[in-house]
Amino acid sequence: MRSKIFSVRNFKEILRDPVNISLGLAFPLIILLLLWFINRNIPAQARMELYQVENLIPGIAVFGYSFICLFSATLISKDRSTAFLARLYASPMRPRDYIFGYTAPMLPVAFAQTIICYAAAVLLGLKLNGFALLSVAAQLPTAAMFIFLGLLAGSLFNDKQVGGICGALLTNLCGWLSGTWFDLSLIGGAFKKAAYCLPFANAVDVGRLALYGSFGAEFRQKLSVVCAYALVIGALSVFSFRCKMKAQ
Repeated sequence: MRSKIFSVRNFKEILRDPVNISLGLAFPLIILLLLWFINRNIPAQARMELYQVENLIPGIAVFGYSFICLFSATLISKDRSTAFLARLYASPMRPRDYIFGYTAPMLPVAFAQTIICYAAAVLLGLKLNGFALLSVAAQLPTAAMFIFLGLLAGSLFNDKQVGGICGALLTNLCGWLSGTWFDLSLIGGAFKKAAYCLPFANAVDVGRLALYGSFGAEFRQKLSVVCAYALVIGALSVFSFRCKMKAQ
């Protein structure tokens, strides 16, 4: 209850910036359509299996979360740069209440982005069945992880710095190390091992395995990696916010 009104305020702040939200929701969709058309219009023998819609859509969904990360980082960093949070520090809210207040309104935005991407994939040939719905649900821990990552960056850096960190750096890391644009096995070696030490490739594999109905040991192992990252980054965001709160 301490953060309920704060969550509503943050959701209204998100709605006050419809242009950026619309671009964030539309950009993954544009990439999906572009790659699908490219793969469709090349000779059949040269088409890439990775760019088939059932393999492509989980990676596009994960890549889209990098924009959600930027939104959450910008929201909290802008509040820190004004006197808004300084006034709220007089309230009985605790650091975890602030983080929950920023996270709660971002989850529906991330979920809507995932639904839009999967709905477009269905129009492009993806089978709409229970596994597709489970794949959407399996992406929720990844969405939470990206939101927490944005809140961590927003707690540590100002609104200008988070644009470079969460915008340029994170989107490139997510794109190159997730296995969305190319098969990580093509490079292999230390690069592939390093990619799977990070959550991005594991998150994409979670979506793909769920889409194919493979819920065995590999699925549980990769999902546990994503959940562990989400918990650790969430705890770090609360800790960093507490430190900034005490400093102010």
